[in-house]
Amino acid sequence: MKNQSCFKLKHRFHLWFPNLFEFTGGIQTYSAFFRQAIQNISPNSDYRVFIKHDKKPAPDFTTVASASTKFHCTGTIPLSLRTPAFAAQLFGRGILQSPDLIISTHLNFTPVANQLKQLRGIPYWTIAHGVDAWNIDNPKLQRALHHADRILAVSGYTRDRLIREQNLDPQKVSILYNTFDSSKFKPAAKPTYLLDRYQLKPEQPIILTVGRLSASEQYKGYDQIIRAMPKIRDLIPDVHYIIVGKGDDKSRIDQLITEFKLENCVTLAGFVPDAELCDHYNLCDLFAMPSKGEGFGIVYLEALACGKPVLGSNQDAAIDALCHGKLGALVNPGDVDEISHTMIQILQNTYPNPLMYQPESLRQEVIDTFGFEQFQKTLAGYLHRL
Repeated sequence: MKNQSCFKLKHRFHLWFPNLFEFTGGIQTYSAFFRQAIQNISPNSDYRVFIKHDKKPAPDFTTVASASTKFHCTGTIPLSLRTPAFAAQLFGRGILQSPDLIISTHLNFTPVANQLKQLRGIPYWTIAHGVDAWNIDNPKLQRALHHADRILAVSGYTRDRLIREQNLDPQKVSILYNTFDSSKFKPAAKPTYLLDRYQLKPEQPIILTVGRLSASEQYKGYDQIIRAMPKIRDLIPDVHYIIVGKGDDKSRIDQLITEFKLENCVTLAGFVPDAELCDHYNLCDLFAMPSKGEGFGIVYLEALACGKPVLGSNQDAAIDALCHGKLGALVNPGDVDEISHTMIQILQNTYPNPLMYQPESLRQEVIDTFGFEQFQKTLAGYLHRL
């Protein structure tokens, strides 16, 4: 990062995270990048990092963390008591240490921040991701959002929806897009070991979705792709669909696969370790997730960084991740015919967006727009307004 993006002054920050080290998910990933970025921007400041669900910091992390960073974890407390214990710790430490700014990467923590602001005048920021920010009807949380000094939304879709639903001042709701580790996701040939594992041929067209198979996350769109598969197979008989992810919705998906007689062309890969994720992106010819409720969707960025054509929804924050169609195809997630038609076009190289078939250019575009350097630059701009 360039020197002009760094703070020379010393500040006291309290950072509030749900997870940081022991669980991999969208908010955890965002929190990790956020912590790295703010400490790059303001390396001389003091940081108190409060983590609700982690038991302790990762050993390899504490060795490189600055001496001015202190971690406070409540993951050892029984789950039934953890929320009040975490809230008490946030409030008590806030009163004692009176930081210059509190930043919470989850909206649910903001009522405590609002209490501290009312008592001690401590300003606070919070991050709005997706479903956590939509249809909020908790009065304490609503008040906390109205009193926040800044709300950073991970997408324009989340920002606009939050402003509309909560009648917030648009001037204090800004966008800080999700980012990703571009060094981990690069174009490569289809990995032989995965072709062998799934008994596929290199020339076979492969569609991929990565997401939890959770009954509470059926909005991901894998149902619709399964329903679209018969029409796709009419024109592309050897097409194969792989869903990476595990969860309690698997039995229902198995039934859907059986109903459409797709047992030989749909694979539920289950859990895939992070070390194999890039290889799975490179295995596919099309990454597709026509969801209805994504707050952003980091998986879109990872697939794009591997140079893959990507299909998303025109009714959620995939619009942001795919830059309104510049980086990929956007479809109506409720229209199976449109989904199948568009996927056939992409797989037959006839979709009218040449960039989708230029892996290196596609990769560079997504890095320029959503890479960590841009994330850090944007955050620095907001912090400099303090």
